[in-house]
Amino acid sequence: MKTVKEKQILVGADFAGFPLKEAVVKHLKKKGWTVTDVGVCADSNSDDTDLMFHRVGLRAGSMIAEGEFERALLFCGTGMGIHIAASKCPHVHAGVVESVPAALRAITGNGVNVLAMGAFYVAPQMGCDIADAYLNAELGSGYEWWHNFYEFHKLAIDELEEFDYDEYKANGFKVNHLGDFPLQLETKPE
Repeated sequence: MKTVKEKQILVGADFAGFPLKEAVVKHLKKKGWTVTDVGVCADSNSDDTDLMFHRVGLRAGSMIAEGEFERALLFCGTGMGIHIAASKCPHVHAGVVESVPAALRAITGNGVNVLAMGAFYVAPQMGCDIADAYLNAELGSGYEWWHNFYEFHKLAIDELEEFDYDEYKANGFKVNHLGDFPLQLETKPE
């Protein structure tokens, strides 16, 4: 598996997300990242329907699902469509973000392995900052201060990874608990 620790990242974009993807890729390459691109490139044919947002999302999602890459950055006009497509693949936990705090929470609290951005809403420099925040953090890496934050969110990720809809439905739409960690809303310490 190509990992973040090895500075390996998978990217993909449709034509709408291409300009933002290019800015982020250029930024990452300057920082020593090896980038594998499975979407629209500078010489892509606009008639190539395999480059539609959902098809790029499925391609990238499958590479996460098959364990080829630890994480991916995806780009389309809104970030929504490409993230929905990637999420159809097993073991993909995708999120759409438009800010650095959202990117940090996506990885530190939700362990997303596919992060999507929308070129209609995210400026190039913000996209670079989002990528940096996402790629320099991991689940429970200290961004959040809540008591049991890591344990609570790790449990959620584990239960989602084990989730089987047919079993859930047969169980009266109740989740099989793998454990429990109480988490209360707390006041942030000074």
